[in-house]
Amino acid sequence: MSKELKYAVFGSGSWATAIVKMLCENKQEIGWYMRSVYTKEHLLKEQHNPTYLSSVEFHLEQLKLSNDINEMVAYADVLIFVIPSAFIADELKKLHLELTNKIVVSAVKGIIPETGLLLGEHFHKNYNVPFENIGVIAGPCHAEEVALERLSYLTISCADAEKAQSIAEALSSDYIKTKTSDDVIGTEYAVMLKNVYAVAAGIAHGLGYGDNFQSVLMSNAIREMKRFIKKMHKMKRNINNSAYLGDLLVTGYSVFSRNRMFGNMIGKGYTVKSAQMEMNMVAEGYYATKSAYLLNEKNKKKTRLPIINAVHAVLYEGKDAKKVFKKLTDKLD
Repeated sequence: MSKELKYAVFGSGSWATAIVKMLCENKQEIGWYMRSVYTKEHLLKEQHNPTYLSSVEFHLEQLKLSNDINEMVAYADVLIFVIPSAFIADELKKLHLELTNKIVVSAVKGIIPETGLLLGEHFHKNYNVPFENIGVIAGPCHAEEVALERLSYLTISCADAEKAQSIAEALSSDYIKTKTSDDVIGTEYAVMLKNVYAVAAGIAHGLGYGDNFQSVLMSNAIREMKRFIKKMHKMKRNINNSAYLGDLLVTGYSVFSRNRMFGNMIGKGYTVKSAQMEMNMVAEGYYATKSAYLLNEKNKKKTRLPIINAVHAVLYEGKDAKKVFKKLTDKLD
């Protein structure tokens, strides 16, 4: 693009920290908004996030830290939101500035519960951000592997190819390979849905199902994802690409997957509340399950979603996981 864009990341969790690390490889200064005053003060003193990816040390001269969301929005041209979907609407209530000329990028893995909208749709409808100024960051890429500088891959989606390429270049490095896509809505739904399927994989593991069943579960999950996304946004896409299948597989199988961990605890008999308290991390798949289920219920012609329905029954309807997954095994092929 014609001018050097300023970037800011909103959020202080592991994925936000990883994105800041990626950007620091290419940018002299990165804006970083965090709600916690303690996190900001700790970073200024110790040069690392006290709670997430604490092994990553930052050069403070590269960071512009703030607890004021409006200050950070005013500073940057590209706003990357990494605040959990369940909390972002409340956080945005603090925002009083125009966003029309900003590029808004979603690294949020879910739907805004209050509106039932994807983050990009939410910003377009409520903040007048043009669709060509909305982007999405998809994996497969775990924050923990970014911290270790293990080779990882990202897909940057934006209707404006030039903007997508610019953001991709800002995130690229020796250990981060990027590609671009124009499937903004499809990749954002995929980022949400993969967490639901990872919860399903975790529940299955917790119940004692083995690798053979897990492979069948993931095979059915990618086809279920394809049906869901096609229903929501029909366009030509290859569901086997990394942003869809690749991200699904790493989230479903990886030891770093918090959604799989959450599901595993549910399968072992934890209540939702006790699992959330013990993890001390947000499992986006919990919120995404309800969002995906409700979106499908609102359709006049519902899509067949046996895995999402099964996870919803366990997490939100109080159904016995063992019985629900026994019935699910007969619905998969």
